[in-house]
Amino acid sequence: MTTIIRLVSWCLALALVAPGQAQPTNTRGERPWTGRTAEIEAYLRTAPIVRTERTDRGVTRPVRAYFAPGGPIGSMTWKALPPGMSGGFFESYKSEIAAYEIDKMLDLGMVPPKVERRIDGDLGVAVMWVDGVKSFAALGGAPKPPPQKVAIWNREIMRAKMFHNLIGDIDPNLGNWLIDPEWRVTLIDQSRALTTTTQLVHEMRQIDQPLWTRMRALTLDGLTRDLSQWLGPREIRAILERRDLMQKKIDRLPR
Repeated sequence: MTTIIRLVSWCLALALVAPGQAQPTNTRGERPWTGRTAEIEAYLRTAPIVRTERTDRGVTRPVRAYFAPGGPIGSMTWKALPPGMSGGFFESYKSEIAAYEIDKMLDLGMVPPKVERRIDGDLGVAVMWVDGVKSFAALGGAPKPPPQKVAIWNREIMRAKMFHNLIGDIDPNLGNWLIDPEWRVTLIDQSRALTTTTQLVHEMRQIDQPLWTRMRALTLDGLTRDLSQWLGPREIRAILERRDLMQKKIDRLPR
């Protein structure tokens, strides 16, 4: 697993591109769920499912469930991963939801809406299916953007790596990094994240300062209030421990 992480991190380290002359005017961008999260979360919890099929996304191969036409989204993925060891790793659907909640705290916008949902008696995580994206794996690795998208691309990669380090995502495989036509990154499948690990998966050669400011503003009381339904006290404290390790790395970056 360590070798795989190193290979993925190496590939992502090469993703940052030296900027050219052309720069986009909007480096933030909007995802399909921007400004609609409450509506989509409510729909994910209760909307009737008309059919399902198996998928090949991620390690856990979730079910894709389709809704009737006319709703705010067309489909979702759903997986029941009760907290516990699986294949030598701790996995939990609750980690998926906690990662989404942290994404919202940070105003990151890279993790699509997720909620808890019971299907056929089993509890699991329901995740908005994002259309119009391709995984880095399907593209043969981290792609190279055109000159006019370099600035937004570099910022997306920096922010995604910072987020993975904060949540301790030890499964950063390229199938979990999705890219849309505007070169915005979507991150999926955080079922192995948010354990007590203090491992930082990615080297950070640069940081996004506004995001780092929001990460530094996280507190134990705030995280406990918002995440205790999904994570235990040790897992919540580990978020801040990883944040402190990130600070040490950031302090050593050239200025």
